[in-house]
Amino acid sequence: MSRNPSSASGPSQRQLRVGELVRRALADILMRGDVHDEVLGRTSITVGEVRCTPDLKQATAYVLPLGGEGTEAVLAALRQNKAEIRHLIAKQVDLKYAPDLRFEADATFDKMDETRRLLNEERVRRDVEE
Repeated sequence: MSRNPSSASGPSQRQLRVGELVRRALADILMRGDVHDEVLGRTSITVGEVRCTPDLKQATAYVLPLGGEGTEAVLAALRQNKAEIRHLIAKQVDLKYAPDLRFEADATFDKMDETRRLLNEERVRRDVEE
């Protein structure tokens, strides 16, 4: 039985490189306000990561509005304007094909807060100090 080496070892260098190129382009486009949308125009959005599929045809962008408020409205606006955003990314990034974009809420900050909270619990501090 053949096993896909990229699934066992994580993303390839090519996936990581393209994901970072798309992340930078997306962050730049959102920062400049190139997408003509009221919600996106008034919200500062952090693009934490972009993950590409092995064939580079799809990219999932993990985003979060500054302060974490209005996440659903921002995701809806990004999804509604994804064709325009894809076109802008294609103009900015030198790829054979621009990936189809998907947008998800970035939960990294929530995980960091939860980890911090756990590490500050008395029983955990006591175990760590011993």
